[in-house]
Amino acid sequence: MLDIIKNDPWLAPFNEAIEGRHSYYLKRLSDLTQNGKITLSDFATGHLWFGLHRTDEGWVLREWAPNATEIFLIGTFNQWQRMESYRLKKRDGGVWEVKIPSERISHGDLYKLHLTWPGGAGERIPAWAKRVVQDEATTLFSAQVWEPEQRYQFKHSHFKADLSPLLIYETHVGMSTEEEKVGSYNEFREKVLPRVKENGYNAIQIMAIQEHPYYGSFGYHVSSFFAPSSRNGTPEELRELIDTAHAMGIAVIMDIVHSHAVKNEVEGLGRMDGSYDLYFHSNPERRYHQAWDSLCFNYGKDEVLHFLLSNCKYWLDEFRFDGFRFDGVTSMIYLSHGLGEAFSNYGDYYNAGQDGDAICYLTLANKLIHEVNPNAITIAEEVSGMPGLAMPAEAGGYGFDYRMAMNIPDFWIKQIKEKKDEEWYPSAIWWETTNRRADEKTISYAESHDQALVGDKTIVFRLIDADMYWFMSKLMSSSFTVDRGLALHKMIRLVTATTINGGYLNFMGNEFGHPEWIDFPREGNNWSYRYARRQWHLADDQNLKYHELGDFDKAMIHLIRSVPDFQSTQLVKIWDKDEDNILAYMRDDLLFIFNFHPQKSYSDYGILVPQGKYQIILDTDDKAFGGFGQNDDTIHHFTQYDQLYAPDNKGWLKLYLPARTALVMKRI
Repeated sequence: MLDIIKNDPWLAPFNEAIEGRHSYYLKRLSDLTQNGKITLSDFATGHLWFGLHRTDEGWVLREWAPNATEIFLIGTFNQWQRMESYRLKKRDGGVWEVKIPSERISHGDLYKLHLTWPGGAGERIPAWAKRVVQDEATTLFSAQVWEPEQRYQFKHSHFKADLSPLLIYETHVGMSTEEEKVGSYNEFREKVLPRVKENGYNAIQIMAIQEHPYYGSFGYHVSSFFAPSSRNGTPEELRELIDTAHAMGIAVIMDIVHSHAVKNEVEGLGRMDGSYDLYFHSNPERRYHQAWDSLCFNYGKDEVLHFLLSNCKYWLDEFRFDGFRFDGVTSMIYLSHGLGEAFSNYGDYYNAGQDGDAICYLTLANKLIHEVNPNAITIAEEVSGMPGLAMPAEAGGYGFDYRMAMNIPDFWIKQIKEKKDEEWYPSAIWWETTNRRADEKTISYAESHDQALVGDKTIVFRLIDADMYWFMSKLMSSSFTVDRGLALHKMIRLVTATTINGGYLNFMGNEFGHPEWIDFPREGNNWSYRYARRQWHLADDQNLKYHELGDFDKAMIHLIRSVPDFQSTQLVKIWDKDEDNILAYMRDDLLFIFNFHPQKSYSDYGILVPQGKYQIILDTDDKAFGGFGQNDDTIHHFTQYDQLYAPDNKGWLKLYLPARTALVMKRI
C-alpha cells in the first residue's frame, strides 16, 4: 500500500485509482528511460538537438514537423527567400534538418521557417527557438540567432535555496519599474533585487519569462517556450540577474507555463506544420480551452513529453533557475479544467474526470527537475485540493515540493466583502490558515498577482478604496477607513505568514499597500503603461503611510527568519474565543495574539500559556507601523500562578489587547 493511503485512511476506497495512476507513471518512466538504461535527464535533452545550433562544421537546424512536405530556412541572411541551399531534408520520425556553412549565418540574424503542407503553406518560428524578437515597426516576431562572442559566465555555481522557510517575493520584470514603460532585466537587477534583500525575502518568483506575443497576457499565453522574453533584454542579462540574486542569497523561481499555449500560428505552436494536433489534442473540444482562449497540450504523446521535459531541463541548466511554480495545474489535471467543479468530497478527485496523462507528465516533470537539481523547488498552483500533489512520487504523490494555499486569499476576500468586522471569528481564521494535509507543504499567501489585476482588488484597496487618494499623507488628518485598513492589512499578513507549514508569498508592492490595480497596455486604456508599473517612491516617502506598512512587513519577515526552520516549529493553538474575537497560538517561544474585534479593547485579558517571562517583540499598533502605540512594548510580562494549571507548567498571562491589533511576544 502506498504511503498516501497509509497516511489518510479516507483514501482507501480510491486505492485502485491511486495505484493505477502510480503504475502508469512507472510504466511511462520505464518507456522514456528505455527500462532504466538511461536517466530521465538523458531523455530530456531535446534542446541540445532541435533548434539552431553552432557546430564545429557550421550551423545545423532541426525541427519536428511530420505533416510538412517542404521546409526552407529563411532570414536576413538570404533576404527571406526560399533558396535551395537552405532547404531542410526530411529524416526519420518527422524530423527535418539543414546544415549551413559558418560564414552564411551570424549572431543577431533574424530567421523563420517556411513550411508547406497538404493544402497550404506558411511562415513559422521554430518551436525550439531560444531567442525571439519583435520588430517595432511591423510588430512581427522573428527568431534571432543568439551566439554572442562573450557569454555571461556564472560566478555562483553551487547556490542552494534557503527553505527555512521559503519567503517568496512574486515579481514581474516588465512592470517592476517606476517609469511608464517595460522594465528590463538590468533595471530589475539594479533596483528591485536590493529591495527584496533588504525586505528579508529569500526568493523571487518571476512571471512572464517565456516569450509571449501579447504583453497584456501577463506572460500566460506563451508562444516560444525556450525563449526568454526579449522585451526585457537579452538572455545574458537574464543570466546576470539570476547570478546576482544568488550572490544576495536569493533563489530565483520561474513561473513556468506548461498548462496551455497561445493559439497563434505564426508566432506560436498552433498548426506548426499545418496540422492541428502536432502538440495538441486532435479532438477540438479538448484542444481548445474555452475560458483561456488557448490550446491544450496532449500529454500522452512522447514528443510532447520530450518537448516539455526538455523545457524544464533547459531553464535549469542554461539559466540556473532554482525551480518552478507550475501555472494552471488544476486546468491540466481535470478534463473540465476545473471549471464549474465543486470538489466537495474525495470522489471528485477519482471519478474518471481527470487527465491521467497530464497527471503523469507532472509527476515525470518533478522527477526530472529533482534529478537535474536535487535542491530545486517545485510549486503547484492548484485550487481543487487534489490529494498527494505535494507528496513524493514514491509515496503515491505527484512530486511537488509545495502547493499554493489558494483557499487563504479567497477566504480573506470573502471576509472583507461579506462579513461584518465583529464577525471576523478566530475559529474561522485559524481553520482557513491551517487547513492543509499534514503530509504536504504549502505556500501561504494573503494575495498574489491574481488579486491585483483589473477586475479584482488588492486587500488594501478593498479595505481603504478611494480614501487612499486623500488620507495616506502623515501631514494631514487620517480617516477611520484608513486607520481600519492599515490595522487589518497588517493583521491579515501576520496571521497568514506566521501559520505557515512551508513558505509564504507576497506580490511585489502589496507589502506596502501599493495603490490601484494592474492594467497592462491595451486598446481599452489607449495602450497606457500607467497601471503596469510599481510606484516605489510611495514606500520610500516618510511623509506617507505606505512606508509604515512596508516597515511592518520588513519587521515581520525578519522576525520569521530569526527562528531557524520557523515553518517546521510546532504550531499550537492557545486560544480562540469567537465571542471576544481573540486568537492566540504559539510556535516554540513565540506567542502570537490577535484581537480582531473592531471596538472592544481588553484590559488584563487572560491567556493560559507556558509559565515564564514574556516580552513584546512585534506590535501591529506600534507608531512606527502606523498604529497608535497603545501598549508599552518595553515592559516584561510575567505569567500569574494558577494552582489548577501549575502541574502543566502553565499560568495566566494578563495583557492589554487594543481593538484591531496583534502582538508577537517572546518567552525569555
